[in-house]
Amino acid sequence: MSSDFEGYEQDYSVLSADITGRISRIPKLAADEKKQMVAHVEKQLEEAKELLEQMDLEVREIPAPSRAMYGNRMRSYKQELSKLEVDFKRSRIAYSDEVRNELLGDDGTSSESQLIKLQEERAHLLDNTEKLERSSRRLEAGYQIAVETEQIGQSILENLDHDRGKIQRARERLRETDTNLGKSSRILTGMLRRIIQNRVLIVVLCIFLVFAIGLAIFFSFRGH
Repeated sequence: MSSDFEGYEQDYSVLSADITGRISRIPKLAADEKKQMVAHVEKQLEEAKELLEQMDLEVREIPAPSRAMYGNRMRSYKQELSKLEVDFKRSRIAYSDEVRNELLGDDGTSSESQLIKLQEERAHLLDNTEKLERSSRRLEAGYQIAVETEQIGQSILENLDHDRGKIQRARERLRETDTNLGKSSRILTGMLRRIIQNRVLIVVLCIFLVFAIGLAIFFSFRGH
């Protein structure tokens, strides 16, 4: 199971490195190239999300003793992807030389108010990006808590199932012990019955023997 995870992990590392390089190039590109690069990075980010989802599924199938280690690696990858998304958004709103020339004019004579407006809009977009990043981190923390809770619940269920097996085996042994005790009780009862019968027989024989001796003595004296 871990080999599948590591395969996805390698694919994700290569993809994230490529995304990082492309994001750094976006602000420096001309309009047409920038548009193509943005579309390509958006597609790569979706592929990265799908890879992380597949890795997350693999982690859930890993045995509990090793799951925590892979869970920590997953958290770092998700944090890295969140940072890539934030960097991507910033790179899209970072105006290039072409956009600056369109706003200021080729001769740089556009009004200062346009530049101030542009800066305010950019600051507003950056602020919204920061808010989105914080929300993403909170969602990630909530998701991690849910995953850890699921893992704890699964561990508890496994322990309960193990304890149930022990109880069932103990019940079977108790039934066997009860059956053996019943057999022993019947054997002891039979032995006790035979002992009583033997004692009664001995008593009867003793009485008969005493009676016979008494008769013999009586007839012996009577003959004299």
